[in-house]
Amino acid sequence: MLATLENTSLAIWVGESLWAYPSLLACHIVGLAIVVGLLTVQDLKLLGFFQGLDYQVFSNLTPIVIAAFCLNALSGFLLFSSQASYLATSVPFLAKLTCIAVGLICAISMRASGQRSIAGAPEPCTSDRLTLFFACISLFAWTGAIIAGRLIAYIF
Repeated sequence: MLATLENTSLAIWVGESLWAYPSLLACHIVGLAIVVGLLTVQDLKLLGFFQGLDYQVFSNLTPIVIAAFCLNALSGFLLFSSQASYLATSVPFLAKLTCIAVGLICAISMRASGQRSIAGAPEPCTSDRLTLFFACISLFAWTGAIIAGRLIAYIF
């Protein structure tokens, strides 16, 4: 199945075109910066940093985070398609996917926590240990995804 993916005209174009791979990689980096940047600031806010920042800002930015994540998913899939057989067995790639899954679970869990916060306040209860736990795990997960992503090129 992976070989079939690699042999599609789109995957061949990504792998052989002068501009496709670098352009997709640039899109992937922009999406990464937006997703990880905004979620990191949100996590740090929940952990007690940025006291002057209103938590409601993150609800307003949710559509941007979702759009950036979709950009990452699309560009990531296209990049993957050109090297699917290799990447499917790459430990750093698999670690990256795992970290992304954990980061997403944390983001969704914290969003749900915010929606059921005490008295309808727009901010999750930062004294809630589960919220703090998700914020810490989220920071580690997104950092791990970035590190693992960089290691893909260097570790076989």
